Amino acid sequence: MKNLLKVSNVLFLLAILLISSCANKKTTEDEGWIQLFNGKDLNDWDIKFKGYELGVNLNNTFRVEDGKLIVSYDEWEGFNSEFGHIFYKGVFSHYKLRVEYRFVGEQVEGGAGWAIRNNGLMLHGQLAESMGLDQDFPTSVEVQLLGGDGENERTTMNLCTPGTNVEMNGELVEQHCILSNSETYHGDQWVSVEVEVIGGEVIRHFVEGVEVMHYEKPQLDPRDATYDLLLPADGNKILCKGTISLQAESGPTEFRKIELLKLGDGCDE
Repeated sequence: MKNLLKVSNVLFLLAILLISSCANKKTTEDEGWIQLFNGKDLNDWDIKFKGYELGVNLNNTFRVEDGKLIVSYDEWEGFNSEFGHIFYKGVFSHYKLRVEYRFVGEQVEGGAGWAIRNNGLMLHGQLAESMGLDQDFPTSVEVQLLGGDGENERTTMNLCTPGTNVEMNGELVEQHCILSNSETYHGDQWVSVEVEVIGGEVIRHFVEGVEVMHYEKPQLDPRDATYDLLLPADGNKILCKGTISLQAESGPTEFRKIELLKLGDGCDE
């Protein structure tokens, strides 16, 4: 009987140690993550819509509801290419960005076919205040978020390049959008994604923990109208840092998590 009690006590202690270890591991993993969206307000964000001055939240599109940052078109009568972006304060260089999103409801009338269930994480972007009044999108590297149409394959975490180019396998890529290897996510399900950004070296896209694409040397595109404006004095067109923004392209979207982990100072200064 005593031996059984001893064994029981040992097992109990091992269970406690295991639980403690898991808790410590979770705490360690969570340390350092910055909550870009606090679930309460948009105080740390700036809004820019095409055709409107910085700070105008056209038709109350970007808002917080039930602890989520949402892109809503319920106060719109129609869409006429008034593309919107919401920028988090500051610039970032070396980091991981984790986001949980989903597409809900119907596209606003007047939205383009390609913009159905479409949003994006705009990285290494220009400052919001540097955008032209009628500029469609910030010059940036877009991690494109797409939802399925219920029937066909439609990958998410693709790459689009408004005013930029990248390299893949050592070759310059000037194609505007490149598809990832992700699965298709139909309906209103939540999708968890992550981007690892190492300055001007490499960017990797992950969906539900699985890498779906990567590329190198994000850079300004000399063919774009913003090239001369954004090219630094030293003439280096490689993008080592920039802003982070989300889109409003006519597709209702919800975000319940937007968090960032810095991976060293990089070229943030």
